[in-house]
Amino acid sequence: MADIRTVAAAAGVSIATVSRVLKTPDVVTKATRDKVLAAVEATGYRPNALASGLRRSKSDNIVVVVPYIQNPFFSGVIQGIEGVAFAEGYQVLLGESQNDQQRLDSYAAMLRSKTADGLILLGAALPSQLDDKTPLVLACEYFPDQRIPAIRIDNVAAAKAATEHLLSLGHKRIGKIAGPLDNQLSRDRLNGYRAALAESDIAYDEGLVAEGAFDVESGHSAMTRLLDLKAPPTAVFSSSDEMAIGALKAAREHGMRVPEDLSVVGFDGIRFADFCDPPLTTMVQPNVEIGAAAARMMISILRGGEPAPEDIVLPAQLLVRQSTGAARR
Repeated sequence: MADIRTVAAAAGVSIATVSRVLKTPDVVTKATRDKVLAAVEATGYRPNALASGLRRSKSDNIVVVVPYIQNPFFSGVIQGIEGVAFAEGYQVLLGESQNDQQRLDSYAAMLRSKTADGLILLGAALPSQLDDKTPLVLACEYFPDQRIPAIRIDNVAAAKAATEHLLSLGHKRIGKIAGPLDNQLSRDRLNGYRAALAESDIAYDEGLVAEGAFDVESGHSAMTRLLDLKAPPTAVFSSSDEMAIGALKAAREHGMRVPEDLSVVGFDGIRFADFCDPPLTTMVQPNVEIGAAAARMMISILRGGEPAPEDIVLPAQLLVRQSTGAARR
């Protein structure tokens, strides 16, 4: 493979001259430039981008870490990040933490080794080694006690609106499939559910709340537990579409019709929700827009801009489909 020495020999110039042509061509005469560029083409030389980036202390890479790659919601966020990053001359490196601190820390270490310039996190954990100078942006998640730029929705308001939809249909015994309650977003969505019940003078019942893990399997298990109650709910609000899809399966296994016997609302707006039987009513998060805004924020930080100290909160929208209907009399 050709290196810079090969190019210099072919062009009949010094290695330093080749370097100047490739980095600062304006300081070299046109004749010399043309000679060096012709030698580059003839030898097939390709500069080592990583080595060049290390010398500049800049890699033009942004590492994005998701908790689990298989979660379909994250694909839209990543799409938004990648689209903006590519247009701005950055590459996106993708990592999966699996909610494991050691894995997360290994991706964060890429900033210290200069193989990445910035870090965008989609999960609910932070690297062990973190300081105010770390180029870090949160997409979807946030930490109320830390001043870290975050792009998200108002999860309390969105969950409240989803629950109010079920209340407007006459449901009073409404179950809640929550995400992991050590997660801020899960707590926010539970609080929104509770706020809607309180405004309708309906007492909060812990027995109607089942904790899941944002996946189909845990949604199925949680819904099964709720349906096995002596007085099961007539409607359920799930903190994710995946868990809601699991809930639909559990309802079928209990011989229940949706929405005639049980109304189900999800959260996220993944595209599979439209292909459920019946199609799922859901609170749609603007995941592509969240990703794009996170990438713009990160690039602003990397280029010396000042990030907004507060979160950027984007709107969510309830999409009513056929999985919700009027409560039974």
